Amino acid sequence: MADFQGRIHDFNEKGIKIVGASVDNLENAGKIVERRNLSFPVAYGLDAREFARLTGAFFDEAKGYIHATGFILRPDGRIDDAVYSTGPIGRLVAADTLFMIDHRVKTASENK
Repeated sequence: MADFQGRIHDFNEKGIKIVGASVDNLENAGKIVERRNLSFPVAYGLDAREFARLTGAFFDEAKGYIHATGFILRPDGRIDDAVYSTGPIGRLVAADTLFMIDHRVKTASENK
């Protein structure tokens, strides 16, 4: 989340909204927001198993949590791209996300 916060001005300039999500309760999610100085909303209290069932995120049964999962959504809310991690690497990063969105917008305008 800190990486996206570090590039928040780039997203804002393009009219792109960032939203985070956490299985933590309000108090712990609030600590993350405060510690990372996040200016975008972070949903809290997600049910990890249900989120995994609905999105395809990897739920680690042995450890009882979901691994990082990231989505790029279209303006209509449909998923345009997704990254599913099964371990400590493999996440969307701000620079790649901005590049992907710019590429998709350019490609769409060229195909009109």
